[in-house]
Amino acid sequence: MTAGTGHEDVPDPVRDRWRPAMRLALDEAGRAGTDVPVGAVVLSPDGTTVLAAGHNEREAVGDPTAHAEVLAIRRAAAELGEWRLTGCTLVVTLEPCTMCAGAIVQSRVDRVVYGARDEKAGAAGSLWDVVRDRRLNHRPEVVEGVLAAECAQLLTAFFRDR
Repeated sequence: MTAGTGHEDVPDPVRDRWRPAMRLALDEAGRAGTDVPVGAVVLSPDGTTVLAAGHNEREAVGDPTAHAEVLAIRRAAAELGEWRLTGCTLVVTLEPCTMCAGAIVQSRVDRVVYGARDEKAGAAGSLWDVVRDRRLNHRPEVVEGVLAAECAQLLTAFFRDR
């Protein structure tokens, strides 16, 4: 993961639009306790309503699939009563891993917005690009680097303290 992408100081209407939602995801990451502090929110198709949120709970529940993105997607599907999250946006503090990228593709989320890149395990453009693989039937839009420095700092502090 990198400290930031340099996007923070440059006005950018695409990224600026998602800053409030990323702040909610950062708040959610703060609830992770002893887990790696990653938070995610799923927004309604109009982008104004949080349908669901999640933070990493692998340690808390002993489930290797309890990543923030997977939990938020599950909860959003339950909220909508539909597994297809067409039109929805997933906002997450860290670039999704391969498992989460697969869940994103399968859920038909229209857009993934993430903060910090994950150079070691990222699957939305850094190490792999599962979410935009042309061989798949669904490819969400990807917006990276929203509040990247803040997202990276949260993770850096967590790992420094371990």
